[in-house]
Amino acid sequence: MSFDELLDQAGGLGRFQIFQLVLFCITNLLTYPHIVLENFTAAIPDHRCWVQILDNDTVSGNDNGILSQDALLRISIPLDSNLKPMKCRRFIHPQWHLLHLNETVVNTTEPDIEPCVDGWVYDRSYFTSTIITEWDLVCESLSLKSVVQTLFMTGSLLGSLIYSLLSDRFGRKVVYLWCLLQLGIVDTVAAFAPTFLIYCILRFWAGLSVMTIMINAFCLMSEWTTSKRKSVGIVLMMSSYSIGQMFLGGLAFAVRSWHTLHLAVSVPLLVLLLPSRKLVESFRWLIVRNQLEKGVKELRRVAHINGKKNIEETLTIEYVKSTIQKVLDAVQTKPSIFQLLHAPKVIMRTFCMCFSRFSNAVSFYGLVLNLQHLGSNIFLFQVLFGAITLTARFVSLWTLNYMGHRTNQILFSFLAGISILVNTFLPQEMQILRVVLATLGIGCVSAANTGSALHQIELLPTVFRSTLGGIISVFHRTGAILAPLLMTLLGYSLHLPWIIYGVITLLAGLVILPLPETTNQPLVNTIQDVENNTIYSRKVKQEDTSTKVTQF
Repeated sequence: MSFDELLDQAGGLGRFQIFQLVLFCITNLLTYPHIVLENFTAAIPDHRCWVQILDNDTVSGNDNGILSQDALLRISIPLDSNLKPMKCRRFIHPQWHLLHLNETVVNTTEPDIEPCVDGWVYDRSYFTSTIITEWDLVCESLSLKSVVQTLFMTGSLLGSLIYSLLSDRFGRKVVYLWCLLQLGIVDTVAAFAPTFLIYCILRFWAGLSVMTIMINAFCLMSEWTTSKRKSVGIVLMMSSYSIGQMFLGGLAFAVRSWHTLHLAVSVPLLVLLLPSRKLVESFRWLIVRNQLEKGVKELRRVAHINGKKNIEETLTIEYVKSTIQKVLDAVQTKPSIFQLLHAPKVIMRTFCMCFSRFSNAVSFYGLVLNLQHLGSNIFLFQVLFGAITLTARFVSLWTLNYMGHRTNQILFSFLAGISILVNTFLPQEMQILRVVLATLGIGCVSAANTGSALHQIELLPTVFRSTLGGIISVFHRTGAILAPLLMTLLGYSLHLPWIIYGVITLLAGLVILPLPETTNQPLVNTIQDVENNTIYSRKVKQEDTSTKVTQF
């Protein structure tokens, strides 16, 4: 019952697999920035109220040029508690008497102050335009900034579930191409949104397709790759996310207009549709869905691409039937989603993976918020963050080789949780150590996520892999939304959010313990494969380490 045997006949690592992997990595590199795009398109620049005496060239109270710009600002804008000009208030009338007072004296008489009724003036030294400056999302409207990201995340939640169901019903490739087209068009149109409401709707629509693109890319890659080489492929694909983060940081540094930045990451997706049409539908999915002839046809097509000759004589329908007869017997009845309700082992595995991915997302995005305090150069931070996660992906590749997928997740989850908890109680004066521990936490969570993604694919049956993967992705995105909300607990305790981040990461390691090890094991294809095998073969634990290295 080995699909890997069929893949070996068609070429387990040939031109097709390399083309597929490169294409998916490039697509992911351009897709992932859409998730964190508001880091730059919704950046909040320094701002103050528009004041006639300062900003209207036709009216000036400084006709003789005696007063400096700073002096005019002092009499027009009140100071806050840090003795800096307030961002959301101005004096109703110029306070000329302040010019004769010590600068530490602050006049905050209520009748003399009013909101920015005439608009704002923005510092455009970092960004020429953002959606903040476009629609004045500051002061009383500042909360609207989070609306965009919340809607995008909500869209990714719904899209993960809806499109994953459609992928298991109509195929990985067709849904992948549709979502790629949808994301490219919608976020291109979003660059020309005339109102904030329309922009929010378009970003929600874009969110529907982002996670499905990445999930289906994982499914197609893993289902066209033999078990021995699957780990390398998945780590390389996840590394493309990190490269995408670094790419976005450099691109945003070069392109300071949010309109142009939107176009720069959206239009190339439409171009990628052309080579993506050459992708091949998963032969595993076709066979499991009772489409044997189409599955064999696609298998032969890949064999031709990989340079296999006379493949029609080898990969005959009779040979395929004899190789995977048990799978064919198991899928004579069309798989139904209701079968999952009577599959306790599948439900248990899905629940464990849901909690693991949810916990990792909470701690991952919690650490991102903490690292933002390292400096004000968000361009450099974005590149640094991508470099840290990229390094962690390849460290995880090495540890996956020696430890196995389950041990990898447990180890890095514990390391991340401990580093977060230790960092929580360090004094603020130990800044260097705090940065080191935060960086270690980010890297460990990224490494655990890499092992989790591979473990997830190998634990779930092919027939429902996209559906269950979509459900798990819903929990992952829910964790991403919850992470910033936990920061509101700072009003009760300065340590409470970080304690939650650390503890939930430790629990993510514990919940993996009951799951079986899957290193170098064939993919499970049906519900019966999961239910009839309580644990995987223990041969993995008994294999010589040198054999594992050779297989990689």
